[in-house]
Amino acid sequence: MRSLTRKGAATRQRILEGAAAHIREHGVAATTLDDVLDRTATSKSQLFHYFPGGREELLLAVARFEADRVLEDQRPQLGDLTSWPAWQSWRDKVVDRYRRQGRLCPLNSVTSHLGNGTPGAQAVVTELLHRWQAEIATGVRHMQDIGEIDPGLDPDHAAGALLACIQGGVLIQMSSGQTTHLEAALDMGIAHLRAGRPPQA
Repeated sequence: MRSLTRKGAATRQRILEGAAAHIREHGVAATTLDDVLDRTATSKSQLFHYFPGGREELLLAVARFEADRVLEDQRPQLGDLTSWPAWQSWRDKVVDRYRRQGRLCPLNSVTSHLGNGTPGAQAVVTELLHRWQAEIATGVRHMQDIGEIDPGLDPDHAAGALLACIQGGVLIQMSSGQTTHLEAALDMGIAHLRAGRPPQA
């Protein structure tokens, strides 16, 4: 993306956040460029200046924005998995995040709407999962370093399994509206990590 002035970056961010908020409230199919223009008090020329690809480019930017929010909504807990109480705090943060989100997943709705034919749409999700798994794996490694998790456990494999638990729980929540399965999946995943704790000397 080309370099923007501070004012230009703020304008682009305003358009982006306005589009994301409208999609969260009304869904991607019901969101038009005119809706975004009205919501953000932006002219059409401004919108196309910052998003020359039009609606598709704007939606892809919204997908990146929502992907970043997935991780930001878990902070600071996600970056501080240094004790079992800290893991429990992160677990609660994840559950609260998806409980507040409800059945509509903005990231899923945008990427599904864009489809596999849009360059970068699948890459947004793939990058999010890689970043998320890496942060969980960092927490596993820390717990191994302090003797709380079996050092023979593969941190990346364990983090991938825990992430799969979360995604499965979220998928069920999108159908049922309940976080019960998400909570159970996280509890079992963390319990499995704790069960692998090496014997104390």
